[in-house]
Amino acid sequence: MWPFLVPGVILGAVGLVWTLQGVGVLQGSSMTGSTLWATIGPIVLVIGLALIWIGIARRRRAR
Repeated sequence: MWPFLVPGVILGAVGLVWTLQGVGVLQGSSMTGSTLWATIGPIVLVIGLALIWIGIARRRRAR
């Protein structure tokens, strides 16, 4: 479970920050307002959420 959960949480957080910077919600970075990060962020966020889901599913299956 942990090998999926920990990277999933980290990728989810990074993806969320990148998304918010890309759409201009978080200010103060060269990434602010960039469509590149507004595109990459949600992709990384979805990958992180998928890893979290896999980790939780494996834990439930192991019981």
